[in-house]
Formats: sequence, C-alpha cells, structure tokens
Amino acid sequence: MTENTPVPVITVTNLIKQFGRFAALRGVTAEFFGGKLYAILGDNGAGKTTLLRAMAGLNQPSSGHISILGSSKFHDVCQQVGYMAHPSLLYDEMSGMENLEYFARLYGITGSTRCAEVIRAVILSVGLDPDLVRPVGQYSQGMRQRMSLARALLNDPKILLLDEPFSNVDTHSATEMVRLLARTRDQGKTLFIVTHQASLLEGAADEFVWMESGKIVGRTRELKRPESHGASAGGEVNGGNLK
Repeated sequence: MTENTPVPVITVTNLIKQFGRFAALRGVTAEFFGGKLYAILGDNGAGKTTLLRAMAGLNQPSSGHISILGSSKFHDVCQQVGYMAHPSLLYDEMSGMENLEYFARLYGITGSTRCAEVIRAVILSVGLDPDLVRPVGQYSQGMRQRMSLARALLNDPKILLLDEPFSNVDTHSATEMVRLLARTRDQGKTLFIVTHQASLLEGAADEFVWMESGKIVGRTRELKRPESHGASAGGEVNGGNLK
C-alpha cells in the first residue's frame, strides 16, 4: 500500500450473524472509505439494520471481523461512532435541552461551560431552536429526527450510522434532513444511512449499497438497482470497493 492509498474507515470481512437458525448476514465482505455518504438499501429482511448494528457494536457477529478506524476492538473507537436508531431513544417527558444535557454526560462531556458549548454547537448544526424547553413528546416527527441526530453528534464522531432517519416525516422535513446530512458529510464525516426511501438520497449519496438475503449484491454510484443474485451494476458483487 502506497502512502497515497486511501485507508478504509470500516472493513467488514466474511461477516455472519445468526439469530437461531436464521442467518441475517451471510458472509458480508466490504470496505468503506472516509468522507462519503453510503445509502444501504434493500427489501425488508435483507440485513441492512443488522449490518448497521454490527458496525455500531450493538450486534456481536456470529463469525467474521469488523475493523473500524483500524481497530478490531470497538471499545477503542466507540467515541468515534455515532448511532441514530430507528426509535428516537429520546425521553419524551424531558425537554430537548434536558435530553441533550443527559446524553452529553453519558458521553463524558463534563463541565457546565464545555457542555453548554457542545450542545449549542450541535443544536445549531442541525437547525434546531437553541431554546428547547418543551418536552420532546410535544415535538413534530421532523424535530424528533433532528433531535436524534443532535444526540448522535454530541461526541463529534467521525462515523455516523443512521437507521431510517426519514421515517414518518413529511416531504419538506425529509428534504431538509438530506441537506443536513450532506453538509455533515462535507465536513469530513462518513455516513451510513439505512432507508427504504432511496429516492431521497439521489444526488446526495456517494454510493448505493444494495443488500439481499444477508449479502451485499451490488454497489452503484447511481440509484439503479442491480439485478438479483449478484449483477453488480457498477460495483463488485458482495462488497469490495466500487470500481
């Protein structure tokens, strides 16, 4: 490898995840590089969320290997990974500010001045009102999604993993979220987005990663689904790099 050869931020090697007799991931191998927005697509049961949760350290693989930022020990890099789950994971009875203050403490962001600075920066970055005094339970779905993203950004991670960030939001809110995510990518972060609303990311995603039956079956630069069972439509079958 030469000095100018890019180094992948995440390498997945022969990843298998079994739930009883069901194989949710069946030998996934792929490399993903920094500063890109990856859209992970596929039908229900394709393995998208299972792969995302494995990258987030929430699913222990049955076999295989994941390397994140050069380390195979998730504990060493967990502060560099932000995860936005499909459920918001927010506390509805608490205000937006109280939620962010609580999660900031969980991330080890201490000191009232530093905590306030971090929270203010995150609030502004996702386009939320700095005065978040209402309980989260009173927020619109679009605001909840922005709050979830703000929570994931609190520790300024290099990698963001987002599961269905456009779910149940109106078209305007979804479009604004895409613009926000594209700006986040442009700031040097690497994003992985699982979604059933692929058309929203057309023109924003750097690469579409197509999954089927627990495998990556194609990687494309354009929103063009590869043929079933391995027609790569511009990428290698079952992972690798887009050529």
